[in-house]
This record gives sequence, C-alpha cells and structure tokens, in this order.
Amino acid sequence: MQTVCFKTLGCKVNQYETQAIREQLNNLGLTETTDAADVYIINTCTVTKKSDDESKRTIRRALKSNPNAFVLVTGCYAEKDRDELSNMDGVSAIVSNIKKPSIPSILLGQNIVEDNIFKFSISDFAGHTKAFVKIQDGCDRFCSFCKIPFVRGRSKSRQIRDVVEEVKRLVNKGFKEVVLTGICLGSYGRDFKDGTNLVKLIDELEKIDFNFRARLSSIDPEDITEELIKRFATSKKLCRHLHAPLQSGDDDILEAMNRRYTASKFIGLINKIKNSIEDVAITLDVMVGFPGEAEINFKNTLETVKEISPLRIHIFPYSKRDGTKAAKFTDVVASNVVKDRIERLKGLQKEMSYNFRRHFIGKELEVLVETKRDKSTGLLKGYSDNYIKILFYGSDELMRDLVRVKVLEVTHDFTLGRQNGG
Repeated sequence: MQTVCFKTLGCKVNQYETQAIREQLNNLGLTETTDAADVYIINTCTVTKKSDDESKRTIRRALKSNPNAFVLVTGCYAEKDRDELSNMDGVSAIVSNIKKPSIPSILLGQNIVEDNIFKFSISDFAGHTKAFVKIQDGCDRFCSFCKIPFVRGRSKSRQIRDVVEEVKRLVNKGFKEVVLTGICLGSYGRDFKDGTNLVKLIDELEKIDFNFRARLSSIDPEDITEELIKRFATSKKLCRHLHAPLQSGDDDILEAMNRRYTASKFIGLINKIKNSIEDVAITLDVMVGFPGEAEINFKNTLETVKEISPLRIHIFPYSKRDGTKAAKFTDVVASNVVKDRIERLKGLQKEMSYNFRRHFIGKELEVLVETKRDKSTGLLKGYSDNYIKILFYGSDELMRDLVRVKVLEVTHDFTLGRQNGG
C-alpha cells in the first residue's frame, strides 16, 4: 500500500477527523492522491437521506476506480448501516466513529484498538484557509428528527490543555482563524462536572499570544448563556458571529421537534445578543417540511426570521430518519409544497442578507483572505469576522492573511470592498 485517497462527507467534525487520519497515514509513508489509489478512506455522513445516497455513491466510485483497493468506510453512515455495507462487495473494513484512531493499525493488520476519539490531534488543515479544531463529540439532545445521537453517542469533551496546544500548533503553522467545532458545541465541558465550559476554554485561548481569531461553528440557543454573551462582548479573539439552529419559527413545530424553546424566546435571545455585541452577525439553520407543518406554521417561521434578520440561513428539507420519533409521524408535507416554501424562504433570506450587509457601507472590516479567487470576477475573496463575504482587488500575497477592507458597495448578490491603503 503506497497511495491513499480520502473522501469526506458531512460536517466539520468529519473534516477534522479526516485531517487527523491523513496525518497518521502520512506518518506511515502513504502518499495522498486524488487518482486511483491503493487505499480509500471514506468518511461518511447520515444526517439526511441525501447524505446516505451520496455516501453509497462515493463508495461505489472508489470500488470502480480500483477494484483491488483496500476500501475502508467509516463515519456516521457506516455506524448506522453497517449490515448494508457488510453486504457490499469490495468493502474491506468498516470502522465505527469511536475507533477511527485505530485506522492505521487496521491497515497494518494489527489488533491495536483505540476507542478514544480524542486520541486524535492535528498540526495542519490541508486545503483550507481556516483550521477546524474539534473540542466536543456526541449529543444528548435527541431532537425528534435527528439520528446523530444514535451514531455519535453521548456528549463528551476534550481537555482544555489539548485544545490549546492544538490551536498553538495551527497558528504557528500560519492559520489566522480556527473554528471550534463539535457535534453539540454548547455541551462542551458538562461531562467533566468540574465547572469546565465553553467560556473557560475561550478564556484560555485569549491568552495565546498570536494574531488569530476564533469562531464558534454552531451552538444551540439553550447553550448561549449570559456568561457566553458577556465573553463575546469583551473578547479580543472571538469572531462576532453566532450560528444558532432555529429549525422552525413556529411553537407547535418546535415542540414536535423536541426543541426546548419557543419562537419568542429565540427572538428575545437574539435581541439580547445584538444589544450586547456590536455588529454581530446571526446565521440560522431552518428545516422546511417537518411532518405536520401547515401553511400557518411556515408563515410563523417567515415572521420569526424577519424578526431575527439573519445574515444567512442554511435551508434544508426535512428528511425522514428511521429510528427517530419523527419517522413515525404520518402528516407528511408534499414535496412540491416543500420546494415552494424553500424558494420563498430563500427569497426572504436574500433580502435579510442585503439589509444586514448594507449597514457596513463605508466601514472597515477585518477579512481573512482565501487561497482561491472568486471564479466569476477574478477578485480576491474572504470573510469578515462577522461572516460577510467580501470581494476586493489585491495580489495573491494577501492570501491566508488578515486584511482591513473598506466596504464600498453592497448588492443582493455581492459585497465589494477596497483594501485599507490599497
């Protein structure tokens, strides 16, 4: 075995874990390739049926690319549908999430079993401008639509000292932004039962004497505490951006989803955040077509979104997941209705994004410049700390650096700026 090809589907946690496996296999002397390889590591996802289908297609493409390859399948789809994968000709090994650190041993034919997912660490993040740092795994929420607690297990946290050391390695490598990520990020530290929490971790990151910024990947509204909001307001490192999964803006649907808040409580929380953190950006997850979602429920979601006025919304249709409580619900929303509602929500999102971004015309924002230019314009592109994507003129030397950019023009489709002093 000389070459390895990685295929990663799904969340930031999966992407982090693939990077950790990549570094392990590089240490064994395997060379990474995107062509036909001796070994395929396929890190799968099962959050939706679409994810399942894409996972299966990826496996089949690998088997077709090199029928003699060692094809190792891991990730959440492998956790959920192990029996189905076992019957797929050509799959060499199926590895559960918790045993991902054992992959090098499996390839070497050894019986060494690592069942501590936090044995992983990284020193680079191949192909990315930002580095993801996994601090937490698992989920105790059990939302009625979600299978992730069944395939990732209960919430568990990484030691603060290990997170800090990894962040130091990454910023020493030249990364100017780290994204703290987990399956249920806001649960960080609860399993330690010693008072450790997200704010204490942030406090330690604040002490690192490097020019970098830290971003939270996603955090449930129940976990956005007064303490965390106050830390945001005073932080020198945290990006002014919170991604909070709303899922629905209707109380009846939220209750059926087993979400532990009402639309009014969510709006109140967002108002408190906006009043405490200047120019903060709010981004949302919204699910469309949950069983029983009538037109009035969807209209309530639209009204809730208007009240929040987010920069962005990740919109996705409900996907039935066998084994979840919602899978037994019979009041299915027709697919054409779901598509229509998604388009209506997209239209509202575009207007909300424009309204938020136009307030920054004439202001300077700190932008992390990405390593690829915008395809349609050829301009440099990057994201401000409050997650506004900005296009501007400049040289390739600015890539991967933090640059001050003045916002000059905002349309419904783009934000154009000019480098400070440029």
